[in-house]
Amino acid sequence: MKALNLIAYILVIIGGLNWGLTALGYFVGGDWNVVKLILGSVPAIENIVYLLVGLSAIVLLFTNKQESSTSAAQGI
Repeated sequence: MKALNLIAYILVIIGGLNWGLTALGYFVGGDWNVVKLILGSVPAIENIVYLLVGLSAIVLLFTNKQESSTSAAQGI
């Protein structure tokens, strides 16, 4: 489970940074969507990356909630 959380964490960080750069690019007049720049020639893979980022957020949401309630029950 730790490996899944690590992968999910990395993908959520990548997704968050990509969204931030995309928004910043919008305000300065550029297209800074890094995922699109790297994988834009293959839209199916680009969409798979977006799907994985979203699924990673869901995994972290549920696993973090479990860990928090477990820690609270143990008095941590």
